Amino acid sequence: MHAETGAGSSVLRTLSVAFAALLALAPAVRGEEFGAGDATIPRSAIEKAAVETPADPPAVTNPAVPEAAPDQGTPAPPSVQSSTPPDAAAPTAEAPAAPVAPSEPLPAAVFARLNDPAPLLQRLTGKDREAMQAFYALGNFKPAWVENDSFTAAANAAIGRLRAAEEDGLDPNAYPVPVLGKLSRPDTDAEIADADLKLSAAIALYARDARGGRVNPASISKLVTPSLDLPTADATLARVAGAGPKAGEILQGYNPHQPGYLALKARLASLRAGRPQGTPTVRLPAGPVLKLGMSDPRVPLLRSRFGLGSGPTGMGDTAAGETGKPADAYDRAVADAVASFQRSRGLPANGTLTRATVAALADSSVPKSSGSEADLIVNMERWRWLPSELGSDYVFVNVPEFKLRVFRNGSLKDETRVIVGKPESPTPTFSGLMEYAVVNPSWYVPPSILKQMLASGRTAGFEVVRRGGQISLRQPPGERNALGFIKFMFPNQHAVYLHDTPNRSLFSASTRAFSHGCVRVDDPFRFADAVLPDWTEERLKKLIGKGERTLRLPAKLPVHLAYFTATVDEFGSYRTLTDLYGYDGPMKVALGLAPRSEAVARAPSGSAKQVTASRAAPVAHDVHRPAPRPAPAPRQAVRTEPRRNVDMFGEPWPPEPVRRESRSFW
Repeated sequence: MHAETGAGSSVLRTLSVAFAALLALAPAVRGEEFGAGDATIPRSAIEKAAVETPADPPAVTNPAVPEAAPDQGTPAPPSVQSSTPPDAAAPTAEAPAAPVAPSEPLPAAVFARLNDPAPLLQRLTGKDREAMQAFYALGNFKPAWVENDSFTAAANAAIGRLRAAEEDGLDPNAYPVPVLGKLSRPDTDAEIADADLKLSAAIALYARDARGGRVNPASISKLVTPSLDLPTADATLARVAGAGPKAGEILQGYNPHQPGYLALKARLASLRAGRPQGTPTVRLPAGPVLKLGMSDPRVPLLRSRFGLGSGPTGMGDTAAGETGKPADAYDRAVADAVASFQRSRGLPANGTLTRATVAALADSSVPKSSGSEADLIVNMERWRWLPSELGSDYVFVNVPEFKLRVFRNGSLKDETRVIVGKPESPTPTFSGLMEYAVVNPSWYVPPSILKQMLASGRTAGFEVVRRGGQISLRQPPGERNALGFIKFMFPNQHAVYLHDTPNRSLFSASTRAFSHGCVRVDDPFRFADAVLPDWTEERLKKLIGKGERTLRLPAKLPVHLAYFTATVDEFGSYRTLTDLYGYDGPMKVALGLAPRSEAVARAPSGSAKQVTASRAAPVAHDVHRPAPRPAPAPRQAVRTEPRRNVDMFGEPWPPEPVRRESRSFW
């Protein structure tokens, strides 16, 4: 009887446990979809739900906010509905209090001007203005540069640097300096506040431009991707304002200080030394065009402007054979002076006083940059796109020079030739960190090249593999591998790297633009000896043919892929290089050094020919007439902007046999 009672109570207890578990787990079961074999509920979960009673009430769950998904195989805990409104479930974060206007008149004027939407400077961004407001808020909106109605020592030092911006290839007109006391009466609080804030804006913009903020690199090419470290306005103002009389030095420090930049800066200064700066002006009355031998009452004004004296009847020098001519004679001396002036202003230097010459004589602005000057400024700007510190040890590749250099402890350790990307597949410009090298690497064919390989049937020596969920071809390590015997990896968004190549004959060419974007290194094991401190060239060569092996660098090594078309070498010689990818034109336009007609990037003539000599050039037609509908023409070898996926940077296999006249498509 007791046994039956015990058995009955056991059955009842089991049923009650199961019933309680079903009630507790019903919401979770309804919220999940089970397959045929997933409906089994773990016994431990049933016993826990039926027997255990929570000591505290469960946390309130906001049904509007999704919860994290439970682990696989563990049932979700029962959700508890709450009568509390959703808005009251979570406390709302309080917004920061808005700045309060100061009670003092001058800080109140600064506060009001900061909140005035009127621009302080043309290129000052809204983000910069917010940073300025944060800077002034720390000082209770007191002026940063004005004390006792005059500029402070820090302000005067910074103003001196702004006015000398042209020394670093910057435009002084972009950083206008406000003036105090320009009226006979004392400046009002509003005028002082406006001047103080405009000086802050000019200083912040100068620092930003000095670090590379003048030009958006992506507007030149999507493959120009430097990591710019642009200073914020509040950080700049705090540094400069706190420097006192040395504020100018602090502001100057935002410019690059690498030897390559300083050499170009010195070259720019010497080029400008013979150019008239701030030349005097003369406004000539209206009159006819003057040529040699004519007379005009405006000639004495010209003589005075060019320092020629008063002419034959005065005490000035005269040309031979012109004695006795009247002072208004447009003689050889005047014509030569006019021709020299025309030459300095980029006008036809014929010595004839034209309307354009008269207008230029009345213009006190500095003449437009010459071609050489513009080239210098463009390449100085490219130095701003590099890190402010290249590192004591680093690898530097100048793409248009087809050269790679290795620096150790700041000194040149090794230099070698490289092959870079074709004009239609340029090598990108950026800085990265080399992490490891791979000896005897495999090459996985990118999808963009895979289609061409399959179409041509040139798949001998390749293995079919699955990589990243896709079918691909793999070229095993070996002497015919497209990557050679070693590659050097510095992970980047472009998927490019440095590597060896089996096609060594191409290194003898003077213009070595043959790759799909990666950089092929001549004598790669000598280069490896320079970048891998624990491995010698002889030791590395012993690994050839012994399977793929990864060698990690003890410390990451900076790699800078740069693009300089004007340089000063270690011997002080100035060199200009071919604009391989046509980047100079768009940069000159972006910097205001050339008209917009030069904005389209074009590779130099001949580069397309050497890359695709067998392709026909497109037929030219008169742009002023409707072009007839042409037959389908071959795709141009050079485009203004390369269109390709990241995977196109993978390096292809070497052609067989190598044909030097076509330089190999691959």
